[in-house]
Amino acid sequence: MKRLLIGGLALLLAIGGICAAPKELKLNEKNIDQVIKELTLQEKAHLVVGARLADNKDAAGEIGFTKKLVPGVAGTTYPIERLGIAPVVMADGPSAVRLAVKREGEDKLYLATNIPSEILLASSWNDDATFRMGAILGEECLDYGIDVLLGPGLNMMRNPLCGRNYEYFSEDPLLAGKMAAAMTNGIESKGVGACLKHFAVNNQELNRIFNDARVSQRALREIYLRNFEIAIREAQPWTIMTSYNNVNGTHTSESRELLETVLRDEWGFKGLVVNDWGGGYDAAKQIWAGNDLIEPGRYAEVKRIMEAVKSGELAEADLDRCVKRVLELVVKSIRHKGYKFSNNPPLAENAKLARQTEPEGFVLLKNEQNSLPLKREQKVALFGIGSYNLIVSNSVSLRTVWASGGSINLNKGLESAGISLYEPLNDKYIKHLDREIKRLTPVWKLRRWCSYDIRPTELKDIRNQTAQAAEEADIAVITIGRNSSEAFDRHIERDFNLNMHEQAMIAAVSRDFHSKGKKVVVVLNICSPIEIASWRDKVDAILVTWLPSQEAGNSIADALVGKVSPSGHLPNSFPMKYADVPSQNFPHNEVEWCAESGKNLSRAFDQKQHLYYDIPNIDYTNYVEDIYIGYRHYATRNVEVAYPFGFGLTYSKFEMSDMKVKEVKGGYEVTCAVKNTGSVAAKQVVQLYSSELKPEIDRPAIELRAYAKTPLLQPNEECVVKMFVDNRYMMSFSEKRCAWHLAAGEYEFSLGFDSQTRPLTQRVTIKKETVEKVHSVLLPTNGKLFIE
Repeated sequence: MKRLLIGGLALLLAIGGICAAPKELKLNEKNIDQVIKELTLQEKAHLVVGARLADNKDAAGEIGFTKKLVPGVAGTTYPIERLGIAPVVMADGPSAVRLAVKREGEDKLYLATNIPSEILLASSWNDDATFRMGAILGEECLDYGIDVLLGPGLNMMRNPLCGRNYEYFSEDPLLAGKMAAAMTNGIESKGVGACLKHFAVNNQELNRIFNDARVSQRALREIYLRNFEIAIREAQPWTIMTSYNNVNGTHTSESRELLETVLRDEWGFKGLVVNDWGGGYDAAKQIWAGNDLIEPGRYAEVKRIMEAVKSGELAEADLDRCVKRVLELVVKSIRHKGYKFSNNPPLAENAKLARQTEPEGFVLLKNEQNSLPLKREQKVALFGIGSYNLIVSNSVSLRTVWASGGSINLNKGLESAGISLYEPLNDKYIKHLDREIKRLTPVWKLRRWCSYDIRPTELKDIRNQTAQAAEEADIAVITIGRNSSEAFDRHIERDFNLNMHEQAMIAAVSRDFHSKGKKVVVVLNICSPIEIASWRDKVDAILVTWLPSQEAGNSIADALVGKVSPSGHLPNSFPMKYADVPSQNFPHNEVEWCAESGKNLSRAFDQKQHLYYDIPNIDYTNYVEDIYIGYRHYATRNVEVAYPFGFGLTYSKFEMSDMKVKEVKGGYEVTCAVKNTGSVAAKQVVQLYSSELKPEIDRPAIELRAYAKTPLLQPNEECVVKMFVDNRYMMSFSEKRCAWHLAAGEYEFSLGFDSQTRPLTQRVTIKKETVEKVHSVLLPTNGKLFIE
């Protein structure tokens, strides 16, 4: 009997050995399915929840405050050592790689390059330049041991008051999508991942966590999803981040239709979906929907997922699907591959490259009588507190810049460029700025990372300085600054409009300098469009620099003195007045209250006891303008604008000619010749728009279909630019049939240097056979694709 028992035990052990995990099973790209089979339910739940957990202190952290691995990054995934599953490290972006500048017990500073803001990069209309800036971010992630950068952002600029427009690209989905694809490809060219955000319809910051964006299916498809579709098809990013808001009643991270049907089945996305930090209401619903990773992670979410699987509420197959995507991300990560990072990125080289790139995104709106470039012998009277305290990024990214010694301001940049400044004014501003910094420093220390930026005030007695400055200086340069922040939207008075001190300064400087026959230049160091029509006739030149890099003063000086010609074009429209903006139901009144009180309304209604869902434009926002945002509205409704979408001047003159259109596979190839007919070397942007001549449904008068930027052209030099019009993006979406449709018929292709001035046109006939070919390669949505 004893022998029988021993034999039976040996047999059971042998069987157990067959069923147990291999002794040295370690995760690799070929055994992901096998590793999933060996995971316990608890381990699976941990893998889909970020590592901000009490039982994993080495990786624990929340937004920007991880303590180990890479201090100061946004978060990590959960590691499982026994199976060789390394943590994935994610850092915030996209203006800079965000990490802790100082580390405990070290004297070394961990600095990062502040690249130009996305709105500036979009103004370049140069995919290659945007790729290079993305490559800087990717390189610095690689050098600091960061696997994924949380960026770029590419939500649509529905309204100029949105607090995060500076880190989005455009009001046009094609330009936004292609710019995002270029930055993503740049980041990922270095072997690390990018994360497109915020998917989707995240177009206001106030109450962003609970706001329900109520938008038609057509506007959703043609405007607010198309930008993501283009970026995904052209870049296939490692990850995508869902947004905080709801879309038509469902939280984005809990929408299976959005994350599985549209994102994966229709667009072919193959990567991982992660929520925005803390976003979403129900962890089990997020996993069911296809939101693969929940950050920053709470044990309550792990527990909820486990209980849902045990009860049958959540199928374990749905959990395994998300686990697999997490592991697919892990095996691509540099930490899994054992990359030995240096912690020493080439900061000086990267800053130099950022400086060289920025003038491509500076937009010259006005230049009467060649007021610019400045002449070396001119003495400049430099007005505006912004000239001495340039805004180079948002309040979050600035932490890195401040630690590196601050950015270059315009006064220093001009002096380095050999320009003499009117010293009495220069000294007065510097002393005023010192007083303002001392006054504001205690306030800055108390404000949270998500708080809007408090800026130094303008000199109140500037009108006492202008007359003497006009006597002794040769030209005036005024800088107007605007910043904004995550979690806050801008307000109309004193923000979109100039405040009374700025208005008085422009009026006084213009009066006194013009009385002496001298010019006035305005530099707009701004985060988003402002009102410009009421004062533009008072000045001679206007240069929009948006929010540049830490080299701001140098790059702006390069453009002002003519070392390089600005060649940017607007990625958005500048309205005559805010009342002309089509999305009038933006919460601008609430922004006024928010700015005065300092409260962040995105959390004002976050109460477990009682939630409010009845406040228009805060709890819900009806997108009443539908597809008519930005220039689509202005051009179709014949609304006058201060400066149209796509507008931009250079220091030279250009002509285009010889437009040719050829039908090719999947669309049309369009070419034209561009010649520099001026006397200054410069670059130019060619924009291609389409118009359906006899539309059967309501359509915008014009829509951007392609663009190209020339190389640097010397005077009298000519080049040929080539563009591709993709038939897929010529289609409109039918809500009635829930399908895409390309209408056969007559279209007009037009070429120009902005959306209003399009001197070259050519008609194109889209035949029924072309329509059939286009429809045959598209996946159905919730209905059958149709042809009329």
